[in-house]
Amino acid sequence: MSGRQSAEERKAQIVAEVLRLADEIGPDRLSTTDVARAIGLSQPAIFRHFPTKGALWLAVAEDIADRLQSCWAAAEAGATGPQARLKALIGAQLTAIAETPALPSILFSRELQVDNPALREVFRGLLSAFEGRLVAVIRELQAAGDLKRDVSPEDVAILLTSLVQGVAIRWTLGARGFALVPEGFRLFDVQMELLRAKEGACDA
Repeated sequence: MSGRQSAEERKAQIVAEVLRLADEIGPDRLSTTDVARAIGLSQPAIFRHFPTKGALWLAVAEDIADRLQSCWAAAEAGATGPQARLKALIGAQLTAIAETPALPSILFSRELQVDNPALREVFRGLLSAFEGRLVAVIRELQAAGDLKRDVSPEDVAILLTSLVQGVAIRWTLGARGFALVPEGFRLFDVQMELLRAKEGACDA
């Protein structure tokens, strides 16, 4: 058998290299020439797999989306009870960012915000799906009397999503000078304590 890669294997290699280089040199500075050089291909070989740079970025976004949704499902499946499931979802998101450190840069890149509406839609759908999972668990916690009921589940989900995003941005801007997952969990615990229903308190 020859050692040649299948088209799918080559595509996966190219996508992985884009993520690595996006972290190393920034998504907006990244060119297909950079990707081709890093893999040892010609630039036309890249375009045989992805006809445009936009198509390549879309494949990157879809790869991220598939991996994140698998992580979320596994996190929920491995946790018992809504409190554990909520923390597991936040942990899965933090871990995914720690393992794919280009993610915050991609989310704020010109490629995403201006040049590539299809890429933006994938990430918008991903954010909506994550918040939807959070909302479902938050409703369970409110129904059980564990969380304040005078705050909408949707707002709590936005708060928690924003917490993850904020920690990730601090981590990125601070040259990753702290451990992302423990810091995220620390702030998650603070946020949940503020939202926890207190015994004897009235829902005003």
